[in-house]
Amino acid sequence: MTRHTAAGFTLIEVLLVVTLIGILSAIAMPIVGRSRAAALEASTIGSLRALHSAQTTFATSCAGGFYSPSVAVLRQRTGAAPFIGPEFTANTVDRQGYRIRFTAGSVVAAAPATCNGLARNRTVRDFFVAADPLAVPNQMVARHFGVNAKGVIFQSRSRIRPVYNADPPAPAVPIR
Repeated sequence: MTRHTAAGFTLIEVLLVVTLIGILSAIAMPIVGRSRAAALEASTIGSLRALHSAQTTFATSCAGGFYSPSVAVLRQRTGAAPFIGPEFTANTVDRQGYRIRFTAGSVVAAAPATCNGLARNRTVRDFFVAADPLAVPNQMVARHFGVNAKGVIFQSRSRIRPVYNADPPAPAVPIR
């Protein structure tokens, strides 16, 4: 008589491994989702800081203390690098899961012409940049962000309306 030896896995063993993989992935997916959301939020906060920094540089080096009325003006600069990077091409841009909106404040009537060709009386006294999530995954609470000329970045569970020269009202709170 010949003796048969079994090589391989039984159906029960394969089903057990597949079940364990399913359970582990079910545990890991929410953690991965939260990590991804946190990374997108960090990138968005960096974008708001970049826009604020560009406006501050424009105001101090080019516009007599006043701000650019648009992102397009921050992109214009003769003989030097633009004030803002190439990822910002318009006042509203979708980036990293967020819609970033630039809003200009009131125009300064006695403003001088700027170093990058903007005519007199065209710069603004203040500005506001908001970032709102484009989509919110299931059971995740997305944060909305905003920054104005004061430079403090605010966060909220709801959209932050433009506030140019003061802190946005509650529920918006500064990021610490």
